[in-house]
Amino acid sequence: MTAQPVPAITLRSVPDDDIPAYDARELVGDGVQARIILDDQRYWLRITRAGKLILTK
Repeated sequence: MTAQPVPAITLRSVPDDDIPAYDARELVGDGVQARIILDDQRYWLRITRAGKLILTK
């Protein structure tokens, strides 16, 4: 079985003002995690003690 090439994703240059912005602390509320759903897939956004963001499936 040969691996199929993965199509390249082209990101278009968009001014920052045209991209929605969300405050991660508002997403997690009083906690440190928020669940994000995309096409019936669940992801978790977590704020670490060091103030970094981790997105996991």
